[in-house]
Amino acid sequence: MNELIIELTEINPREFFGLQNSNIQLLKKYFPKLKIVARGSKLKVYGDEDMLEEFDMRLNMLLEHFGKYNKLDENVIERVLTSDSKADYETSAGSGETLVHGVGGRLIKAQTANQRKLVELTNKNDMVFAIGPAGTGKTYTGVALAVKALKEKQVRRIILTRPAVEAGENLGFLPGDLKEKLDPYMQPLYDALRDMIPAEKLESFIEKGVIQIAPMAFMRGRTLDNAFVILDEAQNTTHAQMKMFLTRMGKNAKFMITGDPGQIDLPRRVTSGLKEALLVLKGISGIGIIHLDDKDVIRHKLVKKVIAAYKEIENRNG
Repeated sequence: MNELIIELTEINPREFFGLQNSNIQLLKKYFPKLKIVARGSKLKVYGDEDMLEEFDMRLNMLLEHFGKYNKLDENVIERVLTSDSKADYETSAGSGETLVHGVGGRLIKAQTANQRKLVELTNKNDMVFAIGPAGTGKTYTGVALAVKALKEKQVRRIILTRPAVEAGENLGFLPGDLKEKLDPYMQPLYDALRDMIPAEKLESFIEKGVIQIAPMAFMRGRTLDNAFVILDEAQNTTHAQMKMFLTRMGKNAKFMITGDPGQIDLPRRVTSGLKEALLVLKGISGIGIIHLDDKDVIRHKLVKKVIAAYKEIENRNG
């Protein structure tokens, strides 16, 4: 049996190995045929020579990532161990920087490789599509980028919108005035903003129209200048709604469109405006498209397992 000895010299072994060697346990899961022993600052690995070479390469990728970000978690390890190349998980150093100093001094930054790529794409393009399942942080990262642009005076206002057709509900059956009727639909956007802007300031911004949270119907006929505009839950737009929204883009505007094509609540035989837009706009210069996946899920670890289980059923049925 061949042996590979790796000594960690410039980094803290305890941080790299994880709490109760949790990161080493993950490595064992991905390399079940190797015997991996962590002691002190050394890793001793026993097994087949080819497998040891692969392990050595992947471990060096993890060490390099840890050296750059001083952080290693389940998402990063999974991404590095399953990537075909460095380009699949590595991003520019700037994309991992703090986007916003949130409420209570909370540092809000892109946390996964694809979230960092979303930051990069938004810096380079005026229109970006962020596609992925629930919990991948696409909306949250988008709102953080919008707040950053507002704070840095790159834009004068933030406009957040969603099509109000979720779960087959009809606005007419909800109690209250229009604002009260819309609030349940807009709640995830409010929640993100509340993490990033103190309550009084947020209220003032909304009152003054600096931050506008409105249904898609309110976009009709407007030209959106000097604004960071996010269309959330875009899979529930129709062809006409998506075309109307995309053509509202004015001078000095950033548009971000987020959605999950696997969660369409439109009536049958109605084409999703998001699915269509992704086909129609593919390859146009100035438009960026990023696909986030279950490796970007930063909610409870069970969410990742739920997504994987449903994906298996959908693939079988599809």
